[in-house]
Amino acid sequence: MADRKDTESLIQKLTSEYGEEKTAKLVSYIDMVLERNEHINLTAVRDRDEAMQKHLADSLLITSLPEYREAKKVIDVGTGAGFPGALLAIADPDKEFVLLDSTLKRLRVIDEFAQTLGIENLRTVHARAEEISRKPEYSGAFDLCVSRAVASLDKLSGWCLPFVKAGGYFVPYKGENYEAETADAGKALKKYRGKLERVEEPAGAAGEISGHVLMVIRKY
Repeated sequence: MADRKDTESLIQKLTSEYGEEKTAKLVSYIDMVLERNEHINLTAVRDRDEAMQKHLADSLLITSLPEYREAKKVIDVGTGAGFPGALLAIADPDKEFVLLDSTLKRLRVIDEFAQTLGIENLRTVHARAEEISRKPEYSGAFDLCVSRAVASLDKLSGWCLPFVKAGGYFVPYKGENYEAETADAGKALKKYRGKLERVEEPAGAAGEISGHVLMVIRKY
């Protein structure tokens, strides 16, 4: 369980990496989610210190990957309360983010928070991934697709890889059962032209607490 010292350490680390203005926005986003969570179900995490680790630190894990750093257009499939997409948009204002979800009320909350915090490089899209990915303006239109959605890798591959251009990447955040999911997703990965290049296990408190690994899947 995270505590206040973990949060203070995280904020110091983020300030060192992103500066005070971005860090303040990142922390404010988490606080706004938790406050609104009392009225609309945005996250099962209620404790602030836990949310800072499981949502904020965890969402930013991907920023260490070269595939992420080189991407310009990013789509977050099944964004929920904006994790990781909204937080990544704050951290990297030079990238363009699309946050996709099938639940409109959550997207409206994200839009409200983005306006309040001045996040200008994201837009939300209300649709089902398997339907909108067929449209010309979305099919193969992104350098990178991320997803923390709770779904098996075979399903996520079918939803996410169609958004990615050839040579781009799909990076799902997965739990400790990722090896079993990978074995089950073989057919889906082949069908949608995805190849698992490696699995990253980011070091540090966020990785240890969340248990997430990052699966780097290249679209060929």
